[in-house]
Amino acid sequence: MSDMHKEELNRLLCCTGEEEVFLYRKAVAVRNSAVGNSVYLRGLIEVSNACGKNCLYCGIRLENGKVERYVLEDRQILESALFAYENRYGSIVLQGGENDSALFTGRIDRMIREIKRLTNGRLGITLSLGEQSEETYRRWFESGAHRYLLRIETSNPELYARIHPDDGKHSFRKRLACLESLQRCGYQTGSGVMIGLPFQTTEDIASDLLFLKERDVDMVGMGPYLEHPDTPLYKYREFLLPQRERLRLALHAVACLRLLVPDLNIAATTALQAIDPQGRERALMAGANVIMPNITPAAGRSLYKLYQNKPDYEEGAAEMLQKLEAGVREAGCRIAFDTWGDPKHWESRRK
Repeated sequence: MSDMHKEELNRLLCCTGEEEVFLYRKAVAVRNSAVGNSVYLRGLIEVSNACGKNCLYCGIRLENGKVERYVLEDRQILESALFAYENRYGSIVLQGGENDSALFTGRIDRMIREIKRLTNGRLGITLSLGEQSEETYRRWFESGAHRYLLRIETSNPELYARIHPDDGKHSFRKRLACLESLQRCGYQTGSGVMIGLPFQTTEDIASDLLFLKERDVDMVGMGPYLEHPDTPLYKYREFLLPQRERLRLALHAVACLRLLVPDLNIAATTALQAIDPQGRERALMAGANVIMPNITPAAGRSLYKLYQNKPDYEEGAAEMLQKLEAGVREAGCRIAFDTWGDPKHWESRRK
């Protein structure tokens, strides 16, 4: 089904009943055949909620004066990375608000090198730190980061313009150029979209899935759009699908993408869990194979709120891992410990 066209994808995104059950079962069968039923962990470390961008949907946008800002200390970042290493996660993600200052990029470079040193090069490092220069991307790659996640949010340029301010700092074209830079630098490159945005149609989402295939990305994170009251986009909440419908649509998108590109790594995102406590497990049962448990120190975790009702910020990281392992088993999968879990798609692309 990897040759599906837009009309077929749109039909599957809207399917219900027995067809929905068949879609999920088919996606799981395709995943198991293409990449197995292993689930890879990426310990998420949210290094800071300070951001230089003003995306209209995001709770940590620059002009949200209600946010209590924080920056993790070096010690906190390294301790979190060591927790992931000692608990056999295999990989971590360093995520934060966008900042392209020399001070910030130099600090991230130093953290990458130190994490590699402390873990004897065994802990994989993914970055999700927004738009940077190709020089910065290359510097971080040469220091030891090997994956980068940069969501496009939507492949529709007009919709992209409606969810970002017209201030010269938010450009659809620049976002595409950054994805191209990441691939040139050699990263396992990830992207993704939000599902259920105001003004978005299922045809848009079908186009998003085809975009991700055409861009030849290696990993994808898709989750439901969750409105935040301290953002400009919140005023359009009356036009949104109910959250449960956004959840269902996001799960359909996961399943459709698995059929479209069988060997991708597809994340079961935290936003799914914000709507349904079993949201991540449901994504595994729709074809996902990556989970990113939040291992940020609790104080910072509670402040990194891109949207309301963010899950897991009151649980200890060790307790969360125990619950997660049980949930993954119930979803018919197993956690692959002590492995980077490189995407099969990337391995094929290198040949």
